[in-house]
Amino acid sequence: MTAILKIRSTYVQARDEFFKNKKFYRFDAPILQPNQCEGGSTLFEVKFYQEKLFLAQTWQLYAEAAVFALGKVYNMSPTFRAEKSRTSRHLSEFWMAEVEAAWYNLYDISELAKEELKYCIKKVAEQNPEELKLLERDPEELIKITETEWPTIKYREALKILKEKCNLDVPFGKDLRTIEEEKLMEHFDVPVVVTNYPKEVMAFYKPKDPQNPDEALCFDMLAPDGNGEIVGGSQRSTDIEEMKVALEKEGEDISNYSWYFDLRKYGSVPHSGYGIGVERIIKWICKLDNIKDAIPFPRNMERFSP
Repeated sequence: MTAILKIRSTYVQARDEFFKNKKFYRFDAPILQPNQCEGGSTLFEVKFYQEKLFLAQTWQLYAEAAVFALGKVYNMSPTFRAEKSRTSRHLSEFWMAEVEAAWYNLYDISELAKEELKYCIKKVAEQNPEELKLLERDPEELIKITETEWPTIKYREALKILKEKCNLDVPFGKDLRTIEEEKLMEHFDVPVVVTNYPKEVMAFYKPKDPQNPDEALCFDMLAPDGNGEIVGGSQRSTDIEEMKVALEKEGEDISNYSWYFDLRKYGSVPHSGYGIGVERIIKWICKLDNIKDAIPFPRNMERFSP
């Protein structure tokens, strides 16, 4: 655990260094929030005096406000998802490393995610070789991964690979589950960006692709060795009415998002962002079997102490 925590510290410090060099601004958003961003079924409810609030699923909605003032922002903060999952990849409380940038499109933001990860992983390999070796992870192998091209494919291409090489017939419109992600990544030895997931199953803020309206301008980054999704991001929609329709389908109270829609009321700028699950990255770098080993005091359905 000491070795893992040293590696984690190096990774986080390298990330600050990366964005400082890129001239991004650090921006911190509230943990107590009145609305969902990633699905109402995974919210942790909190009594806030006489009101009902929720623990943050993401900083994203507030970061979208910040880009109009600061242009390019990043942060890292605790994130909460009430997912009833007893898996080696899920936590109820985890740290999300997020980015939002004005004038970035889907390509720009997914390439930035690759660049960030490569920079941080290389720093870990250079500064923590002994800790990596203790965990039976070859630092030279990690450096080689950072110097290799990481491919980008579309969701439809991923379905084709699954069908032709894995004998898995996944219908269009279904989000990739852990089993499909793992089967897909058996054919890659470096992380892969998958873009243009089906619009119908994506969050309300992910816009349609003008060229293919059944696809969303979004991406996930999948890691090899059974680690699955480590990054999720998208362009952000500027269409207020389209977002309202999506939220109403989810049974959301539109009034809770009035301030968010005001950001676009008198015009907007293209902007995009992503979030990285820090524990998932550490799990992959350290070749851990379980994400609970990537954080000193894990929280899940069955553990809340110490």
